[in-house]
Amino acid sequence: MRHIVGVRAEKEGRVLNFQTPDGTLKKNDAVIVNAENGLCVGVVATDSKAVPLHLLPTDIRSIVRKCTDEDLRVLEQNRKLERDARDFCFRRIRERGLPMKLIGVECLFDRSKLIFFFTAENRVDFRELVKDLVHRFKTRIELRQVGARNESRIFGGLGVCGQKICCTSFLYNLDRVSVKMAKEQNMPLNPEKISGLCGRLMCCLAFEYDSYLDMKRGMPKCGKRVAIAQGGSGKVIRQNILKGTLAVYTEEGKEVEVEIKDLREAQPLPAAPAEGPPPRGPKNGGRRQR
Repeated sequence: MRHIVGVRAEKEGRVLNFQTPDGTLKKNDAVIVNAENGLCVGVVATDSKAVPLHLLPTDIRSIVRKCTDEDLRVLEQNRKLERDARDFCFRRIRERGLPMKLIGVECLFDRSKLIFFFTAENRVDFRELVKDLVHRFKTRIELRQVGARNESRIFGGLGVCGQKICCTSFLYNLDRVSVKMAKEQNMPLNPEKISGLCGRLMCCLAFEYDSYLDMKRGMPKCGKRVAIAQGGSGKVIRQNILKGTLAVYTEEGKEVEVEIKDLREAQPLPAAPAEGPPPRGPKNGGRRQR
């Protein structure tokens, strides 16, 4: 058995699994990990769990160590370097008139690389800017273009619900969001209602999608004819998934709200008389011929 924990990189926010020698690490512990780009400081995002050896991923990385006091001092110095690098890069972008927007700067723990995050509408020729940064900081420089969702994650903010946006609080991986998810949740297809700060579909639509599917399971669809336990029947015109009720348009021309438990099997409507010529009777007025 081996213990693994999920660690979130501070800038990108992705949660990756790392191997740990024991299960003593807890959530929100600061650790040093050997990530894809190099040594960096991450935060433990999930509880430790034991995994059998045969189920352990072959490419899993190990946690270097839990951050010590000295590591935290180095981290604070790196934060100061990031602020200086951001101010310098801002000035150079403005002076060179580059059509790009600087979002943030990340310094690897050993200062072997500085990563500059930016957004841009089109491709940007930033070769001269890279030369300026290399000349100023004497280390490897990477300029990484990110999308609108990552930009909102880095800046943070409040959503329409009044809470911190989900991608900065608990949704660490940016899953795909589609309009179909909004339809399943009976959301109005108004871009202002279903878009987040980033201008894209809200992440909570994907997070709650499976829960809505579970609650809708067994619920009659709109347009289906149902019978009410108190008497009468009607057609379903609207679903209220969270309350577990249906809006039914009855045969009397009224709209009533019915709970799922008050429904019963609807009786089939009487068959309409078949159109066409009347059935032919026996000849000679029904008199039997000898």
